[in-house]
Amino acid sequence: MSLLESVPNFSAAQDARTVSRLHEALASSARVLDVHSDLDHNRSVFTLAGSGRELVGALERAVRVAIESIDLGVHRGVHPRIGAADVMPIVPLKAGDEHRAHEAAHKLASRVGQLDVPVFFYGRLAARGQRPADFRRGGIEGLSARLAAGELTPDIGPRRLHPTAGGVLIGVRDPLIAFNVFLRSDDVEVAKTIAARVRESAGGLPGIRALGLALPTAGRVQVSMNIEDWRATPPHRAVEAVAAEAHAQGVEVDRSELVGLIPAGAAAAAAQGPLGLPSLAPTKLLEPQLLDVLSDWRS
Repeated sequence: MSLLESVPNFSAAQDARTVSRLHEALASSARVLDVHSDLDHNRSVFTLAGSGRELVGALERAVRVAIESIDLGVHRGVHPRIGAADVMPIVPLKAGDEHRAHEAAHKLASRVGQLDVPVFFYGRLAARGQRPADFRRGGIEGLSARLAAGELTPDIGPRRLHPTAGGVLIGVRDPLIAFNVFLRSDDVEVAKTIAARVRESAGGLPGIRALGLALPTAGRVQVSMNIEDWRATPPHRAVEAVAAEAHAQGVEVDRSELVGLIPAGAAAAAAQGPLGLPSLAPTKLLEPQLLDVLSDWRS
């Protein structure tokens, strides 16, 4: 059986019962590998693995929970969002599984559309390769206005947002690393300046998407990054760049945070410097090798 990954993001963290119900729904037919909830973001990120059929069933059940439990009209969180079940990527883990990922994503989109929630395609599922930021621009109010003006049309489902659950972004993409760097500052403008300088779209690091966010609970600001191409910019290089920009602003890095899981290759790349190794290939890591042996044995 070929495994696919999914990393759904739900607009819930402050209500522990909702997070628990989402976890239960996702675990009903898929393997939940990781859960990351952030109170300031008011967002929970789950990492799942399973066959296409297992992921579609699990994600559909979780969307139903999100519709029942999350009202964006009263939702408060610092992370941009357009839906209660905000974004649901399907990730092929092998080159030969691309078609399976597309098939699963389309099946999921069809089922979500039947729940009276509009679906917007992004990544390799989208005709123009749109990214989540293209839909989140202006917030849910801005998205609603663009729909009403006919500037944007959902790919599946109703032509207007669900009154409490908004919309859902569904896409196919490569594995990415969600990585946050906390700064010893409460000045969000500093974080926004640093984010603007390190993100690829502004001429910064390749494969980096970045936001500067204030975290009231933590009393810190954060540079929140998606590292979309860790081979071009591994996490330790991104941290070095943020630290350098922070130093230029007279601010120190406090700590970093991994959201979800990290590919073994990226962890190996980060270990090269401290270990004094010129290279550390993923083939030198014990657990991935054992998993390959186990996979071959089961097949």
